[in-house]
Amino acid sequence: MGFSLLMKKASLAGAFFVSAIWISSAQAFCPAPGDLTKVLVERVVDGDTLRLTDGRSVRMIGLNTPELGKKGRSDEPFAVAARERLKALVAASGGRVGLLPGKESKDHYGRTLAHVYSSDGANLEAQMLVEGLGFQVAVAPNVDLVDCQQAAERSARQAGLGLWRQPSVLKAEQINASGFAVLSGRVSKVQRNRGGVWIELQDSVVLRVAPNLLGRFDLAALERLKGKQIEARGWVVDRSRRGGLKEGQARWLLPLTDPAMLQMAQ
Repeated sequence: MGFSLLMKKASLAGAFFVSAIWISSAQAFCPAPGDLTKVLVERVVDGDTLRLTDGRSVRMIGLNTPELGKKGRSDEPFAVAARERLKALVAASGGRVGLLPGKESKDHYGRTLAHVYSSDGANLEAQMLVEGLGFQVAVAPNVDLVDCQQAAERSARQAGLGLWRQPSVLKAEQINASGFAVLSGRVSKVQRNRGGVWIELQDSVVLRVAPNLLGRFDLAALERLKGKQIEARGWVVDRSRRGGLKEGQARWLLPLTDPAMLQMAQ
């Protein structure tokens, strides 16, 4: 796509979010660390993914935006708004952005994992979060900017911006499909075995900390969660598929990838 065309399309989204432009710059969420590798964007794929002119796809670290509709499915709320806003931000940066690669440089789809910055040093993940156009996520080891990204999301949540205008946190018993979710529930059981730590929410969803990630968590604090109301986020898996569900187990599994994905309910 020619960048002049991108500029024209981006102006539509820019008009919609004019009141929120560069909030993160003023509040200094996730400032640029210094010299960054500059790259040219060919197109914005969705609210958290860019395609570069060198052929690489870049998945922005710490940001998960609503999904665009595929295979006959409808767009999730704010999915188009997120894509158009990111187009506007890239266009305002002249089509060039700076990349700060993650400690883990590729995901399982082969996409480059990186933090993305505008030409004036504003972090674009934080910008999207502060406008309520995505959820903050943390997947170890790419968690260096978790604190400032959480602060950006918290600002949008408290102000009721974007996707936080509507109820975005599901009760554990409301989960009925795989995919990303922010959910809340009361912890009915905490158990540790060879498979890691398992945190059950009212027999509806079980959260799992895999053995290789236990060192990132405060295990004593996890054990004290029984009876507490908590909030968790991540990608929910249906264990009933392919015969993976055993009798007495919760159907829905949410793997916890970092302590930032679990907190006391708000």
